[in-house]
Amino acid sequence: MGLKKRNKVSAEFSMSSLTDIIFLLLIFFMLTSSLVAPNALNLKLPGSSRANTTASTQMDRVKINTAGRFYLNGGRMNIDLLEKELASRARRSSGKYKFIIEHAKGTPTQHVVAVMNIALNINADGVLAAEK
Repeated sequence: MGLKKRNKVSAEFSMSSLTDIIFLLLIFFMLTSSLVAPNALNLKLPGSSRANTTASTQMDRVKINTAGRFYLNGGRMNIDLLEKELASRARRSSGKYKFIIEHAKGTPTQHVVAVMNIALNINADGVLAAEK
């Protein structure tokens, strides 16, 4: 008797289960991406507005150079002293305190973010100045 066993392994791959998984992942990431806060930093982005704003010559300027040195209106200070000075100016100001953050090209991002965190901590508006 010539009985043959059917032990052939199928080399086919079913794509239907893979497309279901990809579709579920797509839905998952679409739903979770809407939960992320898009404006985590308190930045004022440029735009058109008809409201009267304070002229930039009257606003304090925090400058950061590439070496990580901080300057408030031309006077050099470290980050701790800068935070204390900005906090005292914020307390003395009538209304919401605003200042301009200027940085040199090539400044490490951590220094700019440190000044933004100060603005967030003292509840002030730090306006990030763009390059000329």
